[in-house]
Formats: sequence, C-alpha cells, structure tokens
Amino acid sequence: MNGSVDETVRPVVAVVVFPGSNDDRDAKQALERLGAHAPRVWHTAEGLPAETAAVVLPGGFSYGDYLRCGAIARFSPVMDAVVEFAAAGGL
Repeated sequence: MNGSVDETVRPVVAVVVFPGSNDDRDAKQALERLGAHAPRVWHTAEGLPAETAAVVLPGGFSYGDYLRCGAIARFSPVMDAVVEFAAAGGL
C-alpha cells in the first residue's frame, strides 16, 4: 500500500432530516460525490448510524419555518445523540 489510504473505506456522514428540511437530499448527494456514505437520519431516530464521523444539519423550513423552529427541533430524539456526538469532539 505504500502509505496510501484504503479507498474502500468511506466515512459515514449523517444528514439529519426534520419535517420541512430543505437541501438534505442535496447535502447527501454532495457528500456521496466526495466519497462519503451519507445516510439520511429522520429526526425521530434514537441515535446516529454506527461509525458516524460527522453530522450535517441542513437548513430549510423545518417545522414549517415557524418562529423558533430550532427551539422546537432541539427536542427531537435524534438531537440527544447529536449533542453527545459533538460533546465527544465529533464534527
């Protein structure tokens, strides 16, 4: 291998999807074109995929683009896993 990177290993980059998210499919496609495995994770999921290397929270009109939609989104079950992942140094 001469110090080269194993090209078959693809980092897992979770793309979190909330109701009304925008560009989550675009984020997934861009990440996959860059060589990542980018599963879309619905906001009610209890955790992130195994081996997650990074998390993307796409913008858009989550929860109908109501005022304080981020405050609503923080109560989604997946956010506990995202907070824990970030606290451990995750991207």
